[in-house]
Amino acid sequence: MKLALIGVGLIGGSFAAALRAAGAVSQVAGFDADADTTKTALSRGIIDRAATSAADAASAADLVVVATPVGAMRATFSEIAGALKTSAVVSDVGSTKCSVIDDARTALGAAFARFVPAHPIAGGERPGVEHAAADLFRNRLVITTSIPATDPSAIALVEELWRKVGARLERLSPEQHDKVFAAVSHLPHLLAFALVEMIARGPDAEWRFSHAGAGFRDFTRIAASSPDMWRDVCLANRGPLGEELRAYRARLDLLQAAVDAGDGETLHAVFTAAAAAKRGRRTAV
Repeated sequence: MKLALIGVGLIGGSFAAALRAAGAVSQVAGFDADADTTKTALSRGIIDRAATSAADAASAADLVVVATPVGAMRATFSEIAGALKTSAVVSDVGSTKCSVIDDARTALGAAFARFVPAHPIAGGERPGVEHAAADLFRNRLVITTSIPATDPSAIALVEELWRKVGARLERLSPEQHDKVFAAVSHLPHLLAFALVEMIARGPDAEWRFSHAGAGFRDFTRIAASSPDMWRDVCLANRGPLGEELRAYRARLDLLQAAVDAGDGETLHAVFTAAAAAKRGRRTAV
């Protein structure tokens, strides 16, 4: 099977490397807007050919995986639509699904029936193909969010490939996906970025950072993630994310009032409920 990888970063590069390690692909063509990224992927053996454009990469592919930031997907789908083989399957690895499906419906034309939206719940705070790893998806969850119009054979192909690289599969509706990940992924990233930026703009930022311990590092690790990618995610999922942010702000207002009033009872009640929820879900959270 010939694979085209559009966007040669951590997730896309790891998927290509994993498929190669599993013997599931015979050739990988890659395109990235950053030519240095493509060179790195070539030097690491993640791709076999550096394509000159997204359309060039997709032209001979049996499977096209779009791993660009979600804000660039509509333009990417538009570019590859006319180059796809009639049997080619298209998928993505984006962190939002409703917006990506809308973009694919608008831009892919007849190929939309062979578009399989997917979201691997894996990655790290260090973006880039230089950090790609063939074992990144082993025992990790991958969610597919196909719709009734999706060709069942295309779904089967994409899900089987994820299984071959060691992933666990689950299906959700696009709406279910975006709502749950607004809470457990998009909001935490937004909060981590906000906290680090708040401290960084202070006159004593370096002094504060130099005193940070494990708790700060654990909470803010994801603030080193790609700003471009997470800007696009927040905008693409702004409806569900806005709801979660408003709910979180309400809890912060409650805690602010408790701190200002010296209300230890309220603080203890919130902390106890949170600790119980976290400890009761050690295997999942």
